[in-house]
Order: sequence, then C-alpha cells, then structure tokens
Amino acid sequence: MKILIVSDTHGREMNLGNVIKKVGPVDHLIHCGDSEDRVDEIRELAQCPVTIVRGNCDYSSRLNESEVVDLDGVRFFVAHGHRHFVSWDHEDLSEAAHSVQAQIALYGHTHVPCMEAREDGLTVANPGSISLPRQDGRRPSFLVAETDGKGNVLFGQFYIGPDGTIGKK
Repeated sequence: MKILIVSDTHGREMNLGNVIKKVGPVDHLIHCGDSEDRVDEIRELAQCPVTIVRGNCDYSSRLNESEVVDLDGVRFFVAHGHRHFVSWDHEDLSEAAHSVQAQIALYGHTHVPCMEAREDGLTVANPGSISLPRQDGRRPSFLVAETDGKGNVLFGQFYIGPDGTIGKK
C-alpha cells in the first residue's frame, strides 16, 4: 500500500496537486492538519481515501484533533502536534500514540521534516510542510510510506525543488 503523508498546506494546494500527479496513484492520503478548512479540495485532489486532522489554523473545522488509522496491518496515530508540544519534544505525542497501540505517530505543526525511530519501537515522523517549509533550505517536503501487509513500513522523505522536480535530497 502506498500512503502519501503531508501537512500544513495552509490553503495552498498547488504543490499537493502536483505531488499527487507525480507520485500517484496513492492508496491513502494522510494530512497532519492546517489545511485551513480546505478538506473538500484536498479530498477531490487525492482521489483516494483521506485521513485529515484539525490543526491550530483550522479555526472553524469540525475535524478531530487526532485520528487512529489502520492501514495494511499498521496502526498510525495522526495529530497536528500543537496539543502535544511537538515544538519541544516528542514525549507527549509518543504517550498518545502508545495509548492506542500505534506503531507510527505522525504530526505536523513545526513545518520541519523529522523522522525518529525511538527505542520503544515507535516511529515518530513529520512530513514537513508541502506549502510553507521552515527547515534549512526551505524546500517543501512530504513523506511516502509503503507497507507490505506484514506490518512493515518503508518511508521516503521527498522534497520539491524550485523547478517542481521531486527528489529525496
């Protein structure tokens, strides 16, 4: 199963549309919040099942602040992260993921890509922002996760270049 993981589109779906065309088709899209209430637009672009959570900039949203999604034998805990203090560390987010027996904790909010394989077996990941990146070099970023049906997940961190090309670095 191929899963596209994005966050922090902030009402700017142009990069998302281009990414879906270039890496698609995907079996599921996970959005880690701050869509700025553009859920319908994101669902239309994705053309697959979508899991999306509420971020701190989704002011009038009725989305849940977190979701648990089981995909191909893997349990994902998805949250925007602002309520889990992810700007400081991953402890609160990790506790929330463990409480629902998740193997993967996904978050956004910081606009900075992150991948952490923790000693407790949990993988914590942030795709960065596909629209408003904040890491060094400020390149829009996203994750692609591929599952094998046996509980294994392989992640790829991708970046969008100034010319729209997609690469791993």
